[in-house]
Amino acid sequence: MKALVTGVKGQLGFDVLKEFEKRGYEAIGVDIDEMDITNAESVNKVIIEVNPDVVVHCAAWTAVDAAEDEENIPKVRAVNVQGTQNIADVCKKLDCKMIYISTDYVFNGQGTEPWEADCKDYAPLCVYGQTKLEGELAVSEVLDKYFIVRIAWVFGKNGNNFIKTMLNVGRKYDTVRVVNDQIGTPTYTYDLARLLVDMAETEKYGYYHATNEGGYISWYDFTCEIFKQSGYETKVIPVTTEEYGLSKAKRPFNSRLDKSKLKENGFTPLPIWQDALGRFLKEIEF
Repeated sequence: MKALVTGVKGQLGFDVLKEFEKRGYEAIGVDIDEMDITNAESVNKVIIEVNPDVVVHCAAWTAVDAAEDEENIPKVRAVNVQGTQNIADVCKKLDCKMIYISTDYVFNGQGTEPWEADCKDYAPLCVYGQTKLEGELAVSEVLDKYFIVRIAWVFGKNGNNFIKTMLNVGRKYDTVRVVNDQIGTPTYTYDLARLLVDMAETEKYGYYHATNEGGYISWYDFTCEIFKQSGYETKVIPVTTEEYGLSKAKRPFNSRLDKSKLKENGFTPLPIWQDALGRFLKEIEF
């Protein structure tokens, strides 16, 4: 199997490329310098030249708050919608598989029930969520051989993330305020990469949800565990999203993703998030 991975300078793309290589597959990683996904000609040229069996599309505009700025919206759409469309079009031409990484932000984040993988009650609250949804639709409307994998609360070695931010903040301050009314589960890119390559080896196409196991938590709970495993004595104060303020984009309160479809289709679920956190902390040698 030959794979092309987009967004290899990011947290997930970096780990996916490594996982393909670890299993002895030929894998080509690209980022904006090698392939500008917003340029159909560039996408066409690079993917046709590589002629992969699968494209894992990890590149995206993920700066959620910045996406709300009027001047950024055309860029966000160009990356998350047009870029995805360009890739899907070439995958169709080559009859190759495509794995598209999406997000819980395609839903409205209300209620307490976990979102099922095949749920079509889309109602994104922000520009990021809307453009990621349109990317999903571009893939599902053009291709038959696709995996759309929604994830949440991502952390990985190669990039910035919530854990690294909290470690820096916890080092500087005696107390931190963290929201306790947004509920979900973290996703370690190292673990997710293994699952994505497992998927690429099959033809069990469709929509999936994939985060680490271990139950649903708040960002407050996550921070408490980060500090506990790191040996920090920083005090964590729970606050509501409203009390915390400062966010341009509306965040979903309910980011619970139902991952049962993974087991139903014979895929191994990701390890529990506490274990993933412990391994990640060792990996970054904070």
